[in-house]
Amino acid sequence: MTNDSTVTVYSTQQVKRARIAVAAVFTVHGAVTGSFATRVPWIQDHAGVSAGQLGLALAFPAIGASIAMPLAGRISHRFGARTALRGLLTLWTLALILPALAPNLVTLCAALFVYGATAGMSDVAMNALGVEVENRLDKSIMSGLHGMWSVGALVGSAAGTVAAHTATDARTHHLVAALVLTALGLIACREVLDIQSSPDEEPPPRFTLPPKSALIIGAVGFCAVFAEGASLDWSAVYLRDVLDSSDGLAAASTTAFALMMAVARIAGDRIVDRFGAVRTVRTGGVMATAGGLLVVFAPSPAAAMCGFGLLGLGVAVVVPLAFAAAGRSGPNPSQAIAGVATITYTSGLIAPSAIGSLAEATSLVVSFGVVTVLAFGLVLGAGVLRSADRKVTGSAVGEGTTAKSAAGS
Repeated sequence: MTNDSTVTVYSTQQVKRARIAVAAVFTVHGAVTGSFATRVPWIQDHAGVSAGQLGLALAFPAIGASIAMPLAGRISHRFGARTALRGLLTLWTLALILPALAPNLVTLCAALFVYGATAGMSDVAMNALGVEVENRLDKSIMSGLHGMWSVGALVGSAAGTVAAHTATDARTHHLVAALVLTALGLIACREVLDIQSSPDEEPPPRFTLPPKSALIIGAVGFCAVFAEGASLDWSAVYLRDVLDSSDGLAAASTTAFALMMAVARIAGDRIVDRFGAVRTVRTGGVMATAGGLLVVFAPSPAAAMCGFGLLGLGVAVVVPLAFAAAGRSGPNPSQAIAGVATITYTSGLIAPSAIGSLAEATSLVVSFGVVTVLAFGLVLGAGVLRSADRKVTGSAVGEGTTAKSAAGS
C-alpha cells in the first residue's frame, strides 16, 4: 500500500486562491462560535436550566468534538478533501440552529453534542488543508489562519451582541446567521485544494488512539490552551476579586487578552518565517511566563492587565504551530491533527473548572501560579514543534508533485 495521494498539479495562482479560501473558511468557522457564545444567556432561559445545569450542558460540545474528530480523516479519504470540508463545514454552520431550539436540559445536551461533533470534524478538515497550502507555498500561514478564526469570532460576537441588545429571538438570529454562514462557507470551499487519496490507499481507522507524535505535540498545545482558557474566563474575576478593580476595568482585561491574541496570530506568520517555530514558541513561552508572574505578583490592576496581555501574546501562535507540526509529523496528517485537536479541546474544557476548583481550595493567585508553571512548559517543550519549521521543497506550486493527503494519507 502506498501513502501517497494522487498527483495534483496546481499553479501559483491556484494555491494563492486556496490560501484565501481556507482563510475564509476559518473566518466562517469562528463566526459560528461567536454567534453562539453571545446568545448563551437566552438559550439558558429558553431551556429553563440552572447555572450548574448549563455548565454540564456546555461540556457536551467538547465531548462531541473529541469523539467525532477522528472520523474527519476517514471522511476526507472517501470523498476527497474539498468535498469533505464542504459537507462538514455545512453541517457545522447549520448546527448553530439546534441549541436555541432546545426546550430542556436533555435536548440541550444533545444539541450541543451535535454542535461540538460537527465543529471538531470541520476543524480537523480545515486545519489539514491549511497545512497542505502552507507546504505548497513554502511559508508559514497557520498563525494567520487562526487569526482569521479570531476575526470571525469577533464578527459573530458583534452581530450577536446587536441581536441580544435588540431582544431578537435567538432562534431567528441563529437561523439567519446559519443560512448566511452556510452560503459563505460553500462559496469559500469552491477554491480550496481538492486533495484526493490514492485508490489503493488503505482508509484510516474510524477510531484510533492519537499517534505518539501527536501526544507529545499536543502536550505543548495543552499548556497554551490551558493558559488561554484560564485567562479568558478568569481574568476579569481576578482583577475584581484579587485587586478590587471596577467591573468595567475587569472586563477590559479580558478584552485586552483577546485582542493581544488576535494581533499576535495575524502577525505571527512573518515572525515564524523569520525566526522559526521553535524560537518563536520558546520566546512566547518566556513572555507568557513573565506575564503570569506579573499577574501573580501584580501590585495594581494595571500591572495585572499588562500581565494578561503578555500571556495572550505568548500563547497566541502555539496552537497553530502545533497543528502545523502535527500535519508534518507522520504519514497520516489528519489523524495527527485530530489527536492534537482532541488534546487541546480537552484542555480548553477542563481549564476554567480546574482554575475555579483550585481557587476554591486555595486562592486565585495560586491558580494563576499553576498557569505560570504551564506557560513555562512552552519554553521547555518548544523543541517538539521543530517539524513545523520543515518546508516542502519542490512541492510547490506550478510543479507536478505527489502531495501527502490532508485526509489521512
